[in-house]
Amino acid sequence: MDPRRRTLLAAGLGLYASRIFPQEKVKLPKIGLGTWQTFDVGDDKAARAQLREVLRIFAGAGKVIDSSPMYGSSESVAGDLIAELGLRERLFIATKVWNSGRDEGIQQMEASFKRLRVERMDLMQVHNLVDVATHTETLKQWKEKGRIRHIGITHYTASAYAEVERWLKTGAYDFVQINYSLGERDAEKRLLPLAKEKNVAVIINRPFAEGALFRRTNGKPLPPWAAELGIASWAQYFLKWIVSHPAVTCAIPGTGRPEHMRDNLAAAQGPLPDAAMRKRMTEYFDSL
Repeated sequence: MDPRRRTLLAAGLGLYASRIFPQEKVKLPKIGLGTWQTFDVGDDKAARAQLREVLRIFAGAGKVIDSSPMYGSSESVAGDLIAELGLRERLFIATKVWNSGRDEGIQQMEASFKRLRVERMDLMQVHNLVDVATHTETLKQWKEKGRIRHIGITHYTASAYAEVERWLKTGAYDFVQINYSLGERDAEKRLLPLAKEKNVAVIINRPFAEGALFRRTNGKPLPPWAAELGIASWAQYFLKWIVSHPAVTCAIPGTGRPEHMRDNLAAAQGPLPDAAMRKRMTEYFDSL
């Protein structure tokens, strides 16, 4: 091996390693944190104080925090609170680019760096495949320069899965973010198997189908056997079912309430359901 290469590898430089192993599987805690709506609180001091506590609790066991310039003030609020709490090195910070045009995309991403207060972004994603070809070329260059660690694409609806599949097959991406839950299962037909085949990490958005799962189970008891998995709430039931899929890296439920943050994180504790138990969980949910 070339002496210089050996030295760089021994030093563990992330940029060099990312060029050698662009699709290396990233190990992350199963429960992350989304910021859509919940972190869009602007300068509201009371709301920020509550979110500060949410982040403090989250950082004890979680890592992935996901945002977007599309989410109003969420990036700025998250960036401010992460800095206040001194959590940058403990978190895996992800955001997105969602406009059209190379220069416009660069300007938007530069603004996200400032709002989130990062020098190097852990994950930059093309939001909903908007001008994906253009932004992917920029992201490849930024990854090569070490400005971002990982590249991804996102979508939130099954109607876009064929296009998501097409882009995943290019091998350009380290991550894909999609919707998947007991209420929205289309991803398990083709997209999740493809991500696993390509060794692409998977982040799950809409884990509660925007609250539809809670509305369906409102006032209904958990099955007695849920206790075998350490499940103590419907949120944990839904999240354990998602993150136990072999292709899923983590789910990113959003919350602005500390008690819900604790509840969500508890889904990563205890045993995860195997294939037989996931089937049983699915059948029980469908029977409600």
